[in-house]
Amino acid sequence: MQRVTTVAIMQPYFFPYAGYFRLFAAADVFVILDTVQFPRRGWVHRNRLPDRKGEAQWLTVPIAKAAREVLIQDVRLAEGAAGELADDTRRFPLFDAAEVRGHPLVQAMLRPDAALVPYLTRLLEETCQTLGISCAVKKASELADTGDTRAQDRILEIAAGLRATHYVNASGGRELYDAAAFARRGIELRFFDPYQGSDWSILYRLMTEDPSAVAKEIRSQS
Repeated sequence: MQRVTTVAIMQPYFFPYAGYFRLFAAADVFVILDTVQFPRRGWVHRNRLPDRKGEAQWLTVPIAKAAREVLIQDVRLAEGAAGELADDTRRFPLFDAAEVRGHPLVQAMLRPDAALVPYLTRLLEETCQTLGISCAVKKASELADTGDTRAQDRILEIAAGLRATHYVNASGGRELYDAAAFARRGIELRFFDPYQGSDWSILYRLMTEDPSAVAKEIRSQS
């Protein structure tokens, strides 16, 4: 009997909301999709936290200048990113508390790598550890070349290469993926329902709530 292997594939995000981590909770293998164009106005290098007025403001990872069509795997952090990021945290009351600034996740955030993907991978893995979620993590750039495939075909090639029997995706992928196309490759496609919970950054929630309660919320919707 073939072993059931559930795969999830997603761009790496900077401390995304809790719903993102349903992919880790539901999958055996999570693939960081770093072989696509870097979305400059997306969530890959930034997320929102409440400022001193309680309003959502961006906390952004400083990145080096690059061509508009640069791939996520090729994005580098700006020189002096660590100092700039540390200075930027002062806008947010979350980081006023010594126990927050000394928390392993915050300390990891304040020690950025030279390249964006290793940095985000490390933060995602450490967040999973804090949540007690176990899942193998791979980078698309380190897997077999999928060629010049786009959208659904790229995802199918990655999943098939990992011998996936199941593929899980956020609810937003319903318009992108066709269950019949996955079935033809022997892969069962499943979508999550829209997440019922806070959309604040997971960093904010883990610093202000009981991590075990957040983890239970994630698993209950996975």
